[in-house]
Amino acid sequence: MWDPGTYLRYRDERSRPFYDLVGRILVAQPRTVVDLGCGPGELTADLARRWPDAAVVGIDSSAEMIARAAATGGDVDFHLADIRDWTPDDRVDVVVCNAVLQWVPEHERLLTRWVRQLAHGSVLAVQVPNNFDAPSHLAVRAVAEQEPYRDDVVPLLRRSPVRDAIGYADLLTAAGCAVDAWETTYLHLLPAEGGADHPVLGWLEGTALRPIRAALGPTSPRWARFRAAVAERLAAAYPVRAGQVYFPFRRVFFVARVGGQLRGSS
Repeated sequence: MWDPGTYLRYRDERSRPFYDLVGRILVAQPRTVVDLGCGPGELTADLARRWPDAAVVGIDSSAEMIARAAATGGDVDFHLADIRDWTPDDRVDVVVCNAVLQWVPEHERLLTRWVRQLAHGSVLAVQVPNNFDAPSHLAVRAVAEQEPYRDDVVPLLRRSPVRDAIGYADLLTAAGCAVDAWETTYLHLLPAEGGADHPVLGWLEGTALRPIRAALGPTSPRWARFRAAVAERLAAAYPVRAGQVYFPFRRVFFVARVGGQLRGSS
């Protein structure tokens, strides 16, 4: 279960990659824009503001996220659905998929299917985190591999479920796209308040720790002990400096135009 409030705890830091991605979409007047994995919908609403004449659609598999998105109002049509079941129609000119595909096993097949189904000249814009070897994730794995958590938690962990920029460029170029791909490491300066949880723990609770919490039981002593053990490792890996924590976060981006050139407009 996704918790929109927890996820949005660091909304500014989480939204910056979205704007960096969308800023590279050079389409002037799309007919339909689809946000796959739209989450709580606030960023999808910005797509509607950027392209006010387009039909904007947000799709997410979390009922909690879609309920939050629908409550935002605005000119967006939100749907509860699994993005793996989505098929574009011939009016879709822009597809945005921000920080979603890392959760989808074998998503490369999904990308190539979308490219085959999208109309000539359509743009597919994707961003995924590529920090699975960061100290934050290594801390979670180290605790997960201990007893009594190993059997329940280790199967939930993902080892490098995404490609690097070259890997995605190679995949989409082979599928007939013109591709703009890049990687960026953001340095998030997270406030650390005395007596509060470590800020990186708060960040992880909105994403990577979510399935672990569900598996161990949100109110169980096992989850409380697991969480405390992870927090101890995070405090050592990300020390507080002058009231804040430096949290590097690497992300991969690509913008692919189906069967055409990246520059220009439609």
